[in-house]
Amino acid sequence: MQLLGLPKLDDFKRKHADSRGPLDVWRVAVEQSQWSGPQDVKNQYPNASLLADNRVIFNIKGNTIRLVVKAKYQNGIVLIEWIGTHAEYDKKTF
Repeated sequence: MQLLGLPKLDDFKRKHADSRGPLDVWRVAVEQSQWSGPQDVKNQYPNASLLADNRVIFNIKGNTIRLVVKAKYQNGIVLIEWIGTHAEYDKKTF
């Protein structure tokens, strides 16, 4: 999959250095994936939450980081919409 919105990921990693390893692992895994639909995401990430409009919430680093993306399966694109701590996520609505 092609990842878009990587500056959001990079900004978060600069502010939260302990997130670098887990986020880099996630990034490589997603870039090497070829998801054709939501079930492919669930097969690879059983703890991911699927939302309407092809949004997916990933739990990163022991569920301390939440990553919200929008997948365009037909185009092979994953757009990073939001990343933050679990506490920050609890204050948002998606």
